[in-house]
Amino acid sequence: MSAKKDALVNIGGFLAVNDWDVFEEARNMVVVYEGLHTYGGLAGRDMEAMAIGIGESVNDDHIKARVGQVIYLGEKMMDYGIPIVTPIGGHGIFVDAKKFLPHIKQEQFPAQTLAAEVYLDAGVRTMERGVVSAGRKANGENYFPKLELVRFTIPRRVYTQAHMDVIAESTARVYERRNTIKGMKMIYEPKYLRFFQARFEKI
Repeated sequence: MSAKKDALVNIGGFLAVNDWDVFEEARNMVVVYEGLHTYGGLAGRDMEAMAIGIGESVNDDHIKARVGQVIYLGEKMMDYGIPIVTPIGGHGIFVDAKKFLPHIKQEQFPAQTLAAEVYLDAGVRTMERGVVSAGRKANGENYFPKLELVRFTIPRRVYTQAHMDVIAESTARVYERRNTIKGMKMIYEPKYLRFFQARFEKI
């Protein structure tokens, strides 16, 4: 679980399993890659914040406010005509990049293109969940998933309604000029985790 979302902290996460053998293997690996399992690569203050965040994240009033904020953003996007995945989720909005940019072929990374355009417009960082994230087959060809999405995740309770307005308005501006947007090509691809480290340029 990424603790940045519903555990309400700025860093970290955790792995939970109910199989002792898997737990022991993971505990051994964490020593090699992160540090002793009792702190797992995180500072004590971050672990304490995560413990408090997990408790607060199941508070009914908090959940109502958090989901309400996401619904507000999703409905505002729909009011602008932006194609999103429905029903609206609990901690983020998924914009359908294939419908948003139907003229961009999937091999030209429409979701990555949309994420870049929104960032350039307003500095809002989103996450591509499409062909870049899907990776490559054993033969080196790209996987082409049915969905080409951009994830607008609201990570912590630090944003106001005005922030949601900025996000929706920025995405709407990009949507207004969508027909002028061109795709991208990948100019650098690491061996692993290309959706974090690959580099692109406009076509």
